[in-house]
Amino acid sequence: MEYKDYYRILGVTRDATPEQIKRAYRKLAHKYHPDVSKEAQAERRFKEINEAHEALKDPEKRAAYDALGRSWRPGQPFHPPPGARPRGRETAFATEDIEQFSDFFSSLFGRGGFRRDAPPNAEATARAEQPPTMPIELTLEEAFQGAVRQLRIESGDGSGGRTLKIRIPAGVTDGQQIRLAGQGATVRGVATDLFVEVHLAPHPLYRVDGKHLTLTLPIAPWEAALGATVTVPTLGGAISLRIPPQSQSGQKLRLRGRGLTGNPPGDTLVQLEIVNPPVKTDAQRAVFERLAEQFSAFQPRATLAQE
Repeated sequence: MEYKDYYRILGVTRDATPEQIKRAYRKLAHKYHPDVSKEAQAERRFKEINEAHEALKDPEKRAAYDALGRSWRPGQPFHPPPGARPRGRETAFATEDIEQFSDFFSSLFGRGGFRRDAPPNAEATARAEQPPTMPIELTLEEAFQGAVRQLRIESGDGSGGRTLKIRIPAGVTDGQQIRLAGQGATVRGVATDLFVEVHLAPHPLYRVDGKHLTLTLPIAPWEAALGATVTVPTLGGAISLRIPPQSQSGQKLRLRGRGLTGNPPGDTLVQLEIVNPPVKTDAQRAVFERLAEQFSAFQPRATLAQE
């Protein structure tokens, strides 16, 4: 049996944190999702990525996988020892994708079977607990205002699919999942749910932290020294911001309620960055020379002096 190196598949180290594993999975799942990817072998890679994530996202499964693979070396066949499958009820999966997982995976975790003493509705319950997830990318502006998307939903039984129009609510955050009840594939007569997982595209102006945003605001030296009122962009429109006198680079000003929509809404942090003007003429150089004379006692690197 071929050993599956799930860490290599996700491009993470064996000591990766759960958050690192999650980020790697999101990035690769978006890149290779068959509905959006133009990459060669996208479907095969997508299945590998899902299988690796399924094994590593759960601490118990990951610990079992690590223990069984500790003695394996590249190039060796893999033979799980008798009774190696983790104790307790076997894992149940949301769709028939489990049927396409590798023999290696099923030898460790089973194929979604249930203990014989499980109640009759256990299969449907487990599917509801682990619905399939489809990644979707939004701009920050779409996350702020809300958006409408059309998704292609495959039937799961090879009979085709359908197009589903969904409305993304305003204020969604990166990694947030939106549940679409009963909109997934129908598996053995059970209509599964579908989760849409939001991924925010990088923005040229803002850094995103949950519902909070950070904007780097360039200001002139005289604006920092004397104070000024400047125009600042926000997702809800431009506003006027008062820069206090004697401001410094790196200083942050908080615009409450100017982040992503919510209850409560997020904030926007404006981080000041002092930018020097270009010196192109003799007159401009003379201005800086007079400034240096006026502030000759100023020692900007005094804190770096060693005793």
